[in-house]
Amino acid sequence: MVFGQVVIGPPGSGKTTYCNGMSQYLQLIGRKVAVINLDPANDSLPYDCAINIEDLIKLSDVMNEHSLGPNGGLVYCMDYLEKNIDWLEAKLKPLLKDHYLLFDFPGQVELFFLHSNAKKVIMKLIKKLDLRLTAVHLVDAHLCSDAGNYVSALLLSLSTMLHMELPHVNVLSKVDLIESYGKLAFNLDFYTDVEDLSYLQHHLDQDPRSSKYRKLTKELCEVIEDFGLVNFTTLAIQAYGLLDSNFTTAAVQEKYMKDDENFDSDD
Repeated sequence: MVFGQVVIGPPGSGKTTYCNGMSQYLQLIGRKVAVINLDPANDSLPYDCAINIEDLIKLSDVMNEHSLGPNGGLVYCMDYLEKNIDWLEAKLKPLLKDHYLLFDFPGQVELFFLHSNAKKVIMKLIKKLDLRLTAVHLVDAHLCSDAGNYVSALLLSLSTMLHMELPHVNVLSKVDLIESYGKLAFNLDFYTDVEDLSYLQHHLDQDPRSSKYRKLTKELCEVIEDFGLVNFTTLAIQAYGLLDSNFTTAAVQEKYMKDDENFDSDD
């Protein structure tokens, strides 16, 4: 049984930096780790990847050959990877004996709550290779400096959790830079615990013309609170203590998946 993390999140949230930092941390504590780059647009990697999707397919080639834009090209690449999952399985098998796996996925969010091909790739690997994976969803902490952006980040996190159907850890990345974008309206615990979201109403645009926007935001916050699924851990990649906390949280999620006899990867 092999454990690992599926690292996802919007562009610029720090996924590749996270994979690099986490792999260094795991090596420091004596763990063997393999980073798998599944982003066909990421051709400047700070880490040595054990498997690189660019050996199978490149986004630039897809865009040129099929006259697709970046987003359409990434959807095509994920679909191609799903259809050629045997390639990825063969590359992974030599690592299964003693490596912890880090999957570095593309940042296009539609891959994880609109399209199903990335999810199908993950579920096929779980089923065929008996993997135990936790989704680590990164959100840039600077979104906390604006109430509307923060609610959008909450909705994205919730939608991704419901779509992926994996043990899930939400992470506020770059937390060391959080106040460089402006002073926070609340202390950090408010944003990580995701409770009492009604207080955000006082920090939205109070222009009378924005009344419908405030009403919509209020109702969206109620949906988020009704689900009660979203909260965040924090991360500054230079702080190994926070990396340890995130690794421990992911490990707990993986153990739950291991112990859950009802887990079904066929869906």
